[in-house]
Amino acid sequence: MGKNLTMLQAITEALDQMLGHDDRVMILGEDIGVNGGVFRATEGLYEKYGKDRVVDTPLAESGIIGSAIGLALNGMLPIVEIQFLAFIYPGFEQLVSHAARMRYRTRGQFGVPLVIRTPYGAGIRGPELHSESVETFFAHTPGLKVVAPSNPYDAKGLLISALEDPDPVIFLEPTKLYRAFKEEVPDEMYRIPIGQAKVVQEGSDLTIFAWGAMLREALNAAKKIEAEKGWKCEVVDLRTLYPLDRDSIVQSIKKTGRALIVHEAHKTAGLGAEIISIINDEALIYLKAPIKRVTGFDVPVPPFTIEDHYLPTVDRVKKGIVETISF
Repeated sequence: MGKNLTMLQAITEALDQMLGHDDRVMILGEDIGVNGGVFRATEGLYEKYGKDRVVDTPLAESGIIGSAIGLALNGMLPIVEIQFLAFIYPGFEQLVSHAARMRYRTRGQFGVPLVIRTPYGAGIRGPELHSESVETFFAHTPGLKVVAPSNPYDAKGLLISALEDPDPVIFLEPTKLYRAFKEEVPDEMYRIPIGQAKVVQEGSDLTIFAWGAMLREALNAAKKIEAEKGWKCEVVDLRTLYPLDRDSIVQSIKKTGRALIVHEAHKTAGLGAEIISIINDEALIYLKAPIKRVTGFDVPVPPFTIEDHYLPTVDRVKKGIVETISF
């Protein structure tokens, strides 16, 4: 059995079930208790589980993450909510110098089973530092796993898997999709393996790789291009950004021979470059055309009045498809 939930509701349900399932689970963050979080992801949990398990913290990201690392090292399973991805910068040192390195530093004697939940991405008309998409900061850091769901079903299953992982996981929640649509989500706890991509639409002419909010742009563009030109695009939701599912990437390219990567992060040193490298290393001889990227631009995410000009759109994705297939 299940029910139709938004992504935000699916995340809340996962948090609720994990708190009820294991007494070691606790949530820390700014305004997550009495107020239920800036997006209401933790609404009702403070009243249900109390202030010792749903902890309102000071406005100090370094202190929040540092405290969570200590809790994880001492047997707890902390989930940290950072209000927006760019707010994580004051706590970045704790993540890369301590959480990510603890297993290496102790030669495997200690791990940090920690989940950092944070909204990310543009499209919500937020002010500066509320719309960043800097996933490569974390994907570039050995010891961190990075997850970015694109729908309610995956959000719940991936979040439960992230909490059960023995290492720290950065759980990126596309803000634009929090309340964008509903889909059926099972009532019970279930897991989606970290590191496993999903082919969400089969195709033969070109593969589009995307994640988070950009998956919907990719799917809409693929449907329109098929209606207009008859080309069938395969659409792959990476779901996990580190470790990448190399096998799924390569297998899809062997099938279609062409690739388009869509992400809203800045183009230079974005994750698309790593995907291109994987394809060049393992499937170069299958390529029929150069790989194209449709991305955000190499500028700070602009104010909301021109935000839509920064984000990849269906028209930009369609243009990339046409240029790649027509090469």
